[in-house]
Amino acid sequence: MQLYTIDAGYFKLDGGAMFGVVPKVLWQKLIPADENNLCSWSMRCLLIEDGNRLMLVDTGMGSKQDAKFQGFYYRHGEGDLVKSIEKAGFGAHEVTDVIFSHLHFDHCGGGVKWNTDRTKFELTFPNAKYWTHSEHWHLATHPNSREKATFLKENIMPVQEAGQLFFSDEMEQPFGQHVQPVYASGHTEKMTMLKINHQQKTVVFMADTIPSYAHLPLPYVMGYDVRPLQTMQEKGTLLQEALEHNYVLFFDHDPTADCCTVEMTEKGIRLKDKGLLSHFL
Repeated sequence: MQLYTIDAGYFKLDGGAMFGVVPKVLWQKLIPADENNLCSWSMRCLLIEDGNRLMLVDTGMGSKQDAKFQGFYYRHGEGDLVKSIEKAGFGAHEVTDVIFSHLHFDHCGGGVKWNTDRTKFELTFPNAKYWTHSEHWHLATHPNSREKATFLKENIMPVQEAGQLFFSDEMEQPFGQHVQPVYASGHTEKMTMLKINHQQKTVVFMADTIPSYAHLPLPYVMGYDVRPLQTMQEKGTLLQEALEHNYVLFFDHDPTADCCTVEMTEKGIRLKDKGLLSHFL
């Protein structure tokens, strides 16, 4: 098995929304904000090469929305989903599985693109199975008012129309024996995290349960979460496991660090070490 960090670019979100009830005087020491109170966040994806499977976890926001939409989120950076995969030594046609942690636009948008003449949408990874949880799919296609604006039909429906939609909860070991899905419902209904057994280590794709190292303290929960108290419980369980088993936590949104490990301090479970994925493997 080989793991590759995939750079799908950066975008900006309001710092207050990203840290919920935590005062700015505290979180800005960890993630600085600009003059508009916006912070830069990565759209970091993970590519897993395991035997004859090449599995891509999340796809960033893509580029098919118009300039006005892109402008709302200040898309920036040199990152590009497909080019980053090519830099790792693979082509889009070689991806066998696309695993969406969830269907918010910044995690699934890159899975669908315009065709050459921009007359219809097509899948970015034509030979891949696209995976999500069945209950999460139902939410995304019948959204509540709180999340409706982030579930975009053009990101979602082409997958079903192409016949390449699959539900991970309907299969035993959908991603093989080395990649285990773990579901959480604090951020959104049945979000998929992954525990990846790699060279006697466990790498955990944290999705938006812990989007960055700055969100390690239990109260540091995003204002976007539909069930913040449940997020805290899910974080607590995962962090305790990470402490006991020395997990490597992989972040989708941390602006600088791919991963971290944790240790116990007088303030609770906190950062031990952070850096690039290659630093931990």
